[in-house]
Amino acid sequence: MILSILDRHIGRGIFISTVLVFGVLLALSIFIVFVRAMADFGKFNFGLPELAHYVIMSQPRQLYELFPIIVLIGAIMGLSAMALNSELIAMRAAGVSVARIVGSAMKAGLMFVIASVLLGEYVVPFAESVAQRERAQALHESLQQRSSGLWLRDGEAFVNIGEVLPDLSLLRVNIYHFSDSTRLRSQTFASRAKLEGEQWRLEGVRQSFIQDQSVRFQHARAQVWDTALTRDVVSVFAVVPEGLSIQQLYRYIEHLRQNNQEIERYQLAFWQKIFMPLATAVMVLLATPFVFRPVRSGGLGQRVFLGVMLGLAFVVLNQIIGYFGLLYGLSPVVSALTPILLFLGLALVLLRRSAH
Repeated sequence: MILSILDRHIGRGIFISTVLVFGVLLALSIFIVFVRAMADFGKFNFGLPELAHYVIMSQPRQLYELFPIIVLIGAIMGLSAMALNSELIAMRAAGVSVARIVGSAMKAGLMFVIASVLLGEYVVPFAESVAQRERAQALHESLQQRSSGLWLRDGEAFVNIGEVLPDLSLLRVNIYHFSDSTRLRSQTFASRAKLEGEQWRLEGVRQSFIQDQSVRFQHARAQVWDTALTRDVVSVFAVVPEGLSIQQLYRYIEHLRQNNQEIERYQLAFWQKIFMPLATAVMVLLATPFVFRPVRSGGLGQRVFLGVMLGLAFVVLNQIIGYFGLLYGLSPVVSALTPILLFLGLALVLLRRSAH
């Protein structure tokens, strides 16, 4: 894609303003997460370094959820600043059409579309996993996260958990029982562990009992697991759907489907992530009518305020439609796409009115 001087000029203005908005909301998000995390400050090993690292690593998910608003406000600021500096008059006097200006803004928006994909698919899953894992390890001394999974001590046993799913189900559970002489006495493997009430239930169980001269094997479809592991301890390792990548969400949805469990909430999160790049592009398009508004119709502050209101309206509408979609059984694709299409329609109407 070849960028003209006009493309670079408009793109630079939108980029600088968006980075400014990003910085302001980042500072606000850091403060909010810091205040929330202070409730655990001083517990066990959760000191100031652990608190600071947790707050920093929590930011990608917080900002990803606000990304369309950030882009909308940033684009409005950048384009409105150009209008207030009479740059629009100079462009139109030079024969630049409305469509050409909108096209330049959308080329700049492509940069943010790519950024939203990279942030949601790579940065957010990694950072959220690290944030939750290190917080849990600081608050629970017996827990350790390794490449082989979660390790913890449970009485005289050592437990290895391969993966903690968002519904707190555990995958690939290995339980090692040792005698007083630190000799391995038995090993239990369960393909899955599910919390029913306050009691854990192992499924797909294979047990090995090690005796002096032999090893005895035993299999069971399910059995109760007597453990001190609680819901609160496990929950800090479970990443919420919004913190998962599209691939992770797809895998988890398939897991739920195979186990005949409800998948609608996770399908909604899946499709919202799929359509996030489109939502980002629509926010840039929604900002373009502001560059064509007369200067006397309001200063930069008024336009930014209107952008904030539009951004909040998008978030609220997205949540309301998602909630009613789950409540009344609407297709997750429809629930995820409807707010974006409504704002796309609004952007086209405003753009048509502003161009005349």
